[in-house]
Amino acid sequence: MADNTVNVEKAPKKSWWKGLKAEFKKIIWPDKKTLTRETIAVVILSVVMCVIIFVVDAIIKFGLDAIL
Repeated sequence: MADNTVNVEKAPKKSWWKGLKAEFKKIIWPDKKTLTRETIAVVILSVVMCVIIFVVDAIIKFGLDAIL
């Protein structure tokens, strides 16, 4: 069987940067209010999950200590 590979030349760096710049212009960046609100939500959720994991870990530890 013949080898069905296509010889693709690498695009020059200048063309790559132009493409990257064009893609960045397409991004819809969030405004400051949205970014702040979402950041606060992520921080609060992270703290809540940390507390939940700590509590579950403590319960398991005390349970295993009581059994063993």
